[in-house]
Amino acid sequence: MASEIRMPGPVCLIENTKGQLMVNPEALKILSAITQPVVVVAIVGLYRTGKSYLMNKLAGQKKGFSLGSTVQSHTKGIWMWCVPHPKKPEHTLVLLDTEGLGDVEKGDNQNDSWIFALAILLSSTFVYNSMGTINQQAMDQLHYVTELTDQIRAKSSSDENEVEDSAEFVSFFPDFVWTLRDFSLDLEADGKTISADKYLENSLQLKQGTSQKVKNFNLPRLCIRKFFPKKKCFIFDRPVHRKKLSQLETLHDDELDPEFVKQVAVFCSYIFSSSKIKTLSGGIKVNGPRLESLVLTYVGAISSGDLPCMENAVLALAQIENSAAVQKAIAHYDQQMGQKVQLPTETLQELLDLHRASEREAIEIFIRSSFKDVDHLFQKELAAQLEKRRDDFCKQNLKASSDRCSALLQDIFSPLEEEVKEGIYAIPGGYRLFMQKIQDLKKKYHQEPRKGIQAEEMLQTYLRSKESVTDAILQTDQNLTEKEKEIEVERVKAESAQAAAKMLEELQKKNEQIMKEKDESYQEHVRQLTEKMERDRAQLLQEQERTIALKLEEQDRLLREGFQNESRRLQNEIQTLQRNMQIKKEMYHKLKR
Repeated sequence: MASEIRMPGPVCLIENTKGQLMVNPEALKILSAITQPVVVVAIVGLYRTGKSYLMNKLAGQKKGFSLGSTVQSHTKGIWMWCVPHPKKPEHTLVLLDTEGLGDVEKGDNQNDSWIFALAILLSSTFVYNSMGTINQQAMDQLHYVTELTDQIRAKSSSDENEVEDSAEFVSFFPDFVWTLRDFSLDLEADGKTISADKYLENSLQLKQGTSQKVKNFNLPRLCIRKFFPKKKCFIFDRPVHRKKLSQLETLHDDELDPEFVKQVAVFCSYIFSSSKIKTLSGGIKVNGPRLESLVLTYVGAISSGDLPCMENAVLALAQIENSAAVQKAIAHYDQQMGQKVQLPTETLQELLDLHRASEREAIEIFIRSSFKDVDHLFQKELAAQLEKRRDDFCKQNLKASSDRCSALLQDIFSPLEEEVKEGIYAIPGGYRLFMQKIQDLKKKYHQEPRKGIQAEEMLQTYLRSKESVTDAILQTDQNLTEKEKEIEVERVKAESAQAAAKMLEELQKKNEQIMKEKDESYQEHVRQLTEKMERDRAQLLQEQERTIALKLEEQDRLLREGFQNESRRLQNEIQTLQRNMQIKKEMYHKLKR
């Protein structure tokens, strides 16, 4: 985000009116101006649990997100505040504060589920805020996480033989942070002090058994462990006496519980240093316009009754970005050619060399700016547009050369035409004088610079147009014998035939240059595309290996805790992922051969 763009306070990003979600154009306009990578932190939780206070602290302000002071849910929809990242220069921190879950006035759990799902889809760090300890009630309140596979799809369509969508979630789910407010217990286990992270890990342990009660106990814990690759926990003491909570926005730190102030500082420091840039599959870093596209795609899907789909969102974003990448590449080509090309060029090769250099830069710009170019449709479009522009330049070059040569011929030969009209050459020996004059003027014409590729053709066309004049002067010349006239006529015809043959040869040469240029242009596209495919393949394999490594860690943990069935299920997922990865490697090597 440009340094001069600073939001004085949050704006509503996604409005929630009577259960309908709508995107706020004002917020989208702000996102569209953020060219830097974004770190997106979203917070969710039951209403009246102090979510907005933590978000204001992350924004470095006392006020901003509405805290409210009653038992009603105060924040409606999802509110956004974009601020310069305090620890990462040239990055923007996007804070998303969501309306409180479980508001009895709404009476619509489905609406809460969409808010919860959107917070996960849009964020790189997902903060779940709750009161007290992690007990079964807290887990029951987190039932939204168990519904995620019903709310979100990783792919637009899935094959029955593929790993279920939830296995794909780990590749794009945000980091999970659980914040516990008004925590009053001592962090101890078996008589030893433990960290908040260990407390969370212990709270997520599963029970053995197959009863419905055990399944209900394990389900939310399994989902948190399975979906979120990285988990963190923070505890907070009560900041002030309950009666002063309504004044929290106006109280200074020295008026708050010192331990609470310290805990908030540690939380903020962690978020600033550990929260990652929002990324999409393939390692695509998200900036403001990309986040804008994700918001529109997800909310659009929900509004139309569909499930938000990560794959569709990326493809929709790719359509926008690849179209823009084509235009950016074309604009660069036009700029470079406008600066470098001076028409007419002396030779066709000079023009083609300039085109090739500008085309190469344009392709590089497209490759850097594009992603997910399915079937290389956009690169083909770019190639077609560049070819059209090259052909247009060739036509312009021909016209510029023709215009230049026409003007030169008119300027150089017009005095000769006047002399012919005056009858200066209608005398004995006039033909030789006329031909000598022609040779002198041709020499003068050839000495003129930057006539372009039509120079010879325009000259010969002009001379052919004056053949009747030449013939008349020849016939008038009384000093020439009939034999000499016949010889001279044959010589003129031979010169014309030779000039025509030379022009045909040049035309063939031009066509060969054009064909060579087309082939070289195609090879350049293929070369750069192959390099990009190699990079994308390596990135994809790294992501899959990371997913497998995370699942192997989870499998080891399940084995240590004695959950054989869950371990076997996870092992099946891992084997399927490994097979798919091996198949992709083999397919790539076949294609490469």
